[in-house]
Amino acid sequence: MARDQVRRQADGLDVAAVVEKVAEAAVRQRETAEQLRGNGSFYAFEMDRERLAVIWLAQHAEWRRVRDLMSAAGWSVYEPERDAQGSVWACEREERLAGALAPQAASGERQKEEADELRAEVRLSAAPSRLIQTVANRTGLRPSEVLAQLAERIVVGEDGTVSVPPFTPSW
Repeated sequence: MARDQVRRQADGLDVAAVVEKVAEAAVRQRETAEQLRGNGSFYAFEMDRERLAVIWLAQHAEWRRVRDLMSAAGWSVYEPERDAQGSVWACEREERLAGALAPQAASGERQKEEADELRAEVRLSAAPSRLIQTVANRTGLRPSEVLAQLAERIVVGEDGTVSVPPFTPSW
């Protein structure tokens, strides 16, 4: 995250501005490290001290990398798309993020589908109950699965009649 933040902030900055950012990050890194060792508050609000110290450590390292890259490549202005290593890291982060979000999206989709499902308890008289049980035994399905397959095939006529075309229940 620190790398992405630095890439966004550095976009369009010249070498002098990047050098200033390196110096600022060094000061922030030192201050947060000192605060981590002491008991003082960071700001008017409390924040996880270790996390903040790690963030400034990472940002300082990334600002130095950007400065060194610009000096070595002779760039007058930083352009994130020209930064091959930074671009690789950004792609890797996007892939990790997508991988982390995919299960959440799938879970949300399952919950949405479950909300649309109808769960019902059905009491059948003896004759239909025996027929459903016989079909279930022959197909290896549970009676509820046979009923679900019947329900999936219901056809409602224009006059409101309900029917189920012939079919063979299956897994």
